[in-house]
Amino acid sequence: MTAGQQPIDEVVGVDGPMQPLPGTGPGYRRTRSVRTGDCDRDERLRLDAVARYLQDAATDHIDELGLTATDGVWVVRRTVIDAVAPIRRGATIELRRWCSAMSTRWATMRADLTDEAGGRIETEAFWIKFDPDTGMPARISEELEADLVAHTRQNRLRWRALLPDPVSEGATTEHFPLRSTDIDMMQHLNNAVYLEVIEGLLARTPALRDRPHRAVIEYLKPIAPDAQVQIAVETGADRIGVWFVVDGVEHARAAVLARD
Repeated sequence: MTAGQQPIDEVVGVDGPMQPLPGTGPGYRRTRSVRTGDCDRDERLRLDAVARYLQDAATDHIDELGLTATDGVWVVRRTVIDAVAPIRRGATIELRRWCSAMSTRWATMRADLTDEAGGRIETEAFWIKFDPDTGMPARISEELEADLVAHTRQNRLRWRALLPDPVSEGATTEHFPLRSTDIDMMQHLNNAVYLEVIEGLLARTPALRDRPHRAVIEYLKPIAPDAQVQIAVETGADRIGVWFVVDGVEHARAAVLARD
């Protein structure tokens, strides 16, 4: 820990700028093609596809470092996605991933997706390392820590919710039926599926979808395979608020905000 360094709550706020890529350090870089199944009806890369790309990059990054046995289990607590300029079907994207802040058991990981046509999506996710045997947060290994600190001096990261507000009184609700394909190996709703809901809401709000926007989602409690899920939605001119509710209890909160 750096002497005199103060704890920080987050690197990116709900409407603050993303941290730029530092000029030094190894980081993680990959290219991949954007396929038809990852795109919406207008051939734009969807938010849920971005979430799956981030999941793959997280797994591959750890595997590339040879640390799957010691640091292989992580759970995402929050994802922030800035759709700066659309990335479209057929594009070859470059994904770059690095650590923007960390503590002993969690880290915020930045990842940018860009293509040669000017498409750009910037992301930051709050990841918590877990011990697969105890199901509790676990200390990051020294080997992984050495890789993460290459891009950040922020090593006193703390959690603070960016979306503290409960379900709005003006929200409308609708049932969200779960499918067997929505459930992942940890026996709960996969984090990318929540963003499928956000995509559906953006399709109803083209004025927001068609301009630069930020999607923020915070996962509060896992959703079980047999859960009866209600989606509460509040839509404004430049913002959508979303709450995932099971038996009256919020399990996730999300918001989409217009960006300048």
